[in-house]
Amino acid sequence: MRRSSSRSEPPGLFDGVLARGPVRDAVSDQAWLSALLTVEAALAWVQAEVGLVPPAAAEAIADACRPERFDVAALGRAAAQGGNPVIPLVETLRALVGPAHARHVHHGATSQDVLDSAGMLVAFRALEHLLADLAGAANAAAHLARTHRDTLLAGRTLLQRAVPVTFGLLAANWMAGIDSAGRRLADVRRHRLAVQLGGPAGTLAGLGPDLPGRLAAVLGLATPVLPWHTERTRIADLAGALGSTAGAAAKPARDVTLLAETEVGEVAEGRPGGSSSMPHKQNPVAAVSTLGAAAQAPGLVATLLAAMPQELQRGTGGWHAEWLPLRELLTATGSAAAWLRDCLENLVVYPDRMRANLPPGPADPGFAAALVDRALAARS
Repeated sequence: MRRSSSRSEPPGLFDGVLARGPVRDAVSDQAWLSALLTVEAALAWVQAEVGLVPPAAAEAIADACRPERFDVAALGRAAAQGGNPVIPLVETLRALVGPAHARHVHHGATSQDVLDSAGMLVAFRALEHLLADLAGAANAAAHLARTHRDTLLAGRTLLQRAVPVTFGLLAANWMAGIDSAGRRLADVRRHRLAVQLGGPAGTLAGLGPDLPGRLAAVLGLATPVLPWHTERTRIADLAGALGSTAGAAAKPARDVTLLAETEVGEVAEGRPGGSSSMPHKQNPVAAVSTLGAAAQAPGLVATLLAAMPQELQRGTGGWHAEWLPLRELLTATGSAAAWLRDCLENLVVYPDRMRANLPPGPADPGFAAALVDRALAARS
């Protein structure tokens, strides 16, 4: 982790391409710190509601849970001693509230309760931005489908020219894939991002059976039936949904790069996309960047799935293996969605060029156009 700041971290050399859009800031060190402190403050408040800690202690803890009072770099360095950043964060928080309330900080919880809940909160917030960019991309594809419902295009199978289709049908397929991925991701966000609260061995000893639901309500997360310290299907569901979303974004981006080839010339991006050595080129930068971001997702998904078998009540390394890949997967998929939205909202279509590239013989857009109508009607 790096030092906290009231401002977002400056972009790195490659971040403008591979970490584009609002998701990057939503999963930053500062965002994680904010989520960790939100969980600690919420835990104190709900425990005060049921009489586990005094209200004055909850108030003091909440007042101390301000990100500007913590040094992220110092927490990151100290995390190496205990194996996670919650341990030094709790130590700092206890020092801030003073001896009168220190014993009520983090009452009955374990480090994984706080870090898992914070991770779910970070993902929940990040997915709001990601889903907005996906919706923007899908809306742009729907507009292209509607506008070019009857625009004839050479169908291409195995990259060879086939019977005519319409560009509207191609765009409708883009729309359908993006919408499908978005629905799955929204479902995971709504139902599978759950609070974590079980105590040291997941028994809720000293916490009570109702406390997870109370904490979930405050944080806006789902309530699990049981603590899920070593039952990691929630992480797997999130990873799978993010991976398929990255793939759904890559599909139209790949098509754009093919249709924008010089020899094809049927579409172009209406944005600057020059070359350092060949100024005559108009590269499809947004589509290429979508592909670059999306290509990172499968390996990150695989890492998260490989971390699922975790031992007994608390894992020995599998849990730790999740943190960075999850952040990177959210960033990569969010970047792919942001770039795809840019690509499709600014896409320039050349119908004359499409007609020139049609195979010889009659061409009727009727069947393809009817499918476009069906897809658009199903979406409304």
